[in-house]
Amino acid sequence: MPIFQLIGIAFVTAVTALLLKSTRPELAFAVTVAGCIILLLVILDLVKDSFSVLGDIAEGTDIDASLIKTLLKMIGIGYLVEFSAGLLNDFGQNSLADKLIFAGKLVVLVLAVPILESVLTLISSLIKLI
Repeated sequence: MPIFQLIGIAFVTAVTALLLKSTRPELAFAVTVAGCIILLLVILDLVKDSFSVLGDIAEGTDIDASLIKTLLKMIGIGYLVEFSAGLLNDFGQNSLADKLIFAGKLVVLVLAVPILESVLTLISSLIKLI
């Protein structure tokens, strides 16, 4: 089961970083970052099959594929920013983590503009029908 693999990676990373923290703090940071990257790679491998399902849903409902891609980008950015900000908080960089979260929100806002435009176009066409 993949969750046990994720938990195992997390615990091995944490224990290794704790053991190295007292003698080689710079290596503890590197081990933590490496563990986080490994976790992300495992997670991406797990969710790649879900993307094809979303493509099938888009085809079946005649939703523009670019809107689905934009939504997936927004979700991905949200998760990556949260993950990265948590890592920054772990290393005492709370201010930098806050700025990263703010920047991530701005990027999501910029990506949301085409979706908002599409929704407003749909609403105006429905109003014209009435």
